[in-house]
Amino acid sequence: MKNAFLNSLLAGAFISIGGTVFISVAISGNKIMGSIFFAVALLSICMLGLFLFTGKVGYIVEDYSKKAILSLLCGLGGNFIGATLGGVLVSYALPSVHEFAKGMCQSKLDLNLGGVFFLAFMCGILMYTAVHIYKLHKSIAGIVFCVPVFILCGFEHSIADMFYFAVARAFSFEYLLFILIVILGNALGGMLVPFVKKFVKE
Repeated sequence: MKNAFLNSLLAGAFISIGGTVFISVAISGNKIMGSIFFAVALLSICMLGLFLFTGKVGYIVEDYSKKAILSLLCGLGGNFIGATLGGVLVSYALPSVHEFAKGMCQSKLDLNLGGVFFLAFMCGILMYTAVHIYKLHKSIAGIVFCVPVFILCGFEHSIADMFYFAVARAFSFEYLLFILIVILGNALGGMLVPFVKKFVKE
């Protein structure tokens, strides 16, 4: 549990870096480049063997032991602390990023909750795919393509959203409900491919 927590803290910090570069570039109007550079977060997490909830949750289909579930929850907590702390610090260090994030987060809260769940579900599929391709083939192709795709499609990533709301310092009941729905959507989306694969004969 200790290793999962420490690795998840670091993963949250890398998501903060990815989120910061995305907003910094998006401010200038170049969202495409921002989405590509965001991939530095997942690249670093995978290559360093860190713990990111959205990359791990799909594997609960293969191992749903008590230990695996507790590790996953511990990792989610560490991701939350790492991303939130990173977001708050960035919000004071880079005021322009803070201002941009406020509008960005309000747009997220304006979405209907069913739509939020769907966007999170789709993100979960892509995150499992990116990580699994890396695990199977030691290839970064899944990361390089899946990360920009989920961002450009407007899909919701729970840990990235924790960072964005922390940068905006937009903590509220609405934020909590939004994050919980995104976590659920990411989790179920991440489980879809491995669940279906269990019934597919090789």
